Amino acid sequence: MKNLVTLQHNYFNTNATKPVEFRLKQLHKLKDILTLHSKDLDEAVNKDFGKTRFETLLTELYVVFEDINTAIEKLESWAAAIPVETNMLNAPGECFIVPEPLGVSLIIGPWNYPYQLTLAPLVAAMAAGCTAIIKPSELTPHSSGLMAKILNDNFDSEYISVVMGGIPETTALLEEKFDKIFFTGSVPVGKIVYQAAAKHLTPVTLELGGKSPVIITADAELDITVQRLVWGKFLNSGQTCIAPDYVYVEKSIEKVFLEKLTAEIQKRSYSLETGNLVQIVNERNLSRIVGLINPEKIYFGGRYDLKTRFLEPTIMSDVTWEDKIMQDEIFGPVLPVLSFESLDQVIASIKERPKPLALYLFTDNLGTKTKVLNEISFGGGCINETIMHISNGAMPFGGVGDSGIGSYHGLDGFRAFTHYKSIVDRPFIQDPEIKFAPYTAEKIQMMESLVK
Repeated sequence: MKNLVTLQHNYFNTNATKPVEFRLKQLHKLKDILTLHSKDLDEAVNKDFGKTRFETLLTELYVVFEDINTAIEKLESWAAAIPVETNMLNAPGECFIVPEPLGVSLIIGPWNYPYQLTLAPLVAAMAAGCTAIIKPSELTPHSSGLMAKILNDNFDSEYISVVMGGIPETTALLEEKFDKIFFTGSVPVGKIVYQAAAKHLTPVTLELGGKSPVIITADAELDITVQRLVWGKFLNSGQTCIAPDYVYVEKSIEKVFLEKLTAEIQKRSYSLETGNLVQIVNERNLSRIVGLINPEKIYFGGRYDLKTRFLEPTIMSDVTWEDKIMQDEIFGPVLPVLSFESLDQVIASIKERPKPLALYLFTDNLGTKTKVLNEISFGGGCINETIMHISNGAMPFGGVGDSGIGSYHGLDGFRAFTHYKSIVDRPFIQDPEIKFAPYTAEKIQMMESLVK
């Protein structure tokens, strides 16, 4: 690990990665490689999860290609010096900001979207002019192994290198000094990464998670609400960092909501056989999720099979915050439903807990939208939709508080791997004498007139 990090530091210091032409060439190369291996990528993730090609294209490759295309289109403007107003004390002269790559980056990817959540940060690092060492998840051996082969076969290790392995390899990497660390994963591991980065004063982006709430008021259009909620919740079998984790539904519509929710799930034919539901990543995670379910509160579903890593879409009703299912992020196809009569109580309940990565509000009331957006802090989200805020590269994606630090996608991804260097450029013109010692009473009086 030390040799690899040193190799990349030495290469970065040659300035080879800094020209915009180099960055664009490498981004085009990455796009071509991913296009060439699109079917291989599909087959690998299918072996890990049983994902269909449609879902792989939608949830894995679309976002990556969107980021690549945006970076290629916008990179020249992103990387250009930014002129700013010159203040009186620096006149005559020019003031501007120079974006420069941070340097050698470490990208630690998760298992739930092994391509999207590993390659999108890589695109940002490449656009910024950084080198990258990538550590994909060991829990998706086929996807991670193929990524390693594709990238290591096509890029020099001094520029981009994929390191395979588990906790020992990640620990060894974190002992080295990087110029940037980008981590996507759980809150507990995020804290470990943050502590390791602090030893070297390394800047970090932490994309974490948490319990992302859904609020549904009585004025919501229920058929569309349920359709969009079911899609977002059971996408990737709920193994999504921004998946709806639980629902607060207004008491007056709870019964009809549960009925429509059940009907929508049945309509979508969720099963491993149809390919409309993916496998849980491993038996350990499935056992963890099943352990959160109170059988007495199952409204629908609940069937599972450890051997095939299958868990049926499950609804729990009459849930309270004392239930086990509400103590941890679920990260699986189980949807707890709580009811409310007072929106203020819902807001207070959410604010008592760690800030969520996402929040979803279904309502047709402008006042309700304004109130929720103004009073609850969360990473990002949707009104009358789920998940889709991640699809727009023009918007930053990231958490706040316990759900993460920093954001990325598009320009914000470029910024995550960039230092903005402020510069004053002045001509050789004699400065006013007031600037220099001795600082007489007259000069002090002149300065006092400016400090108002």
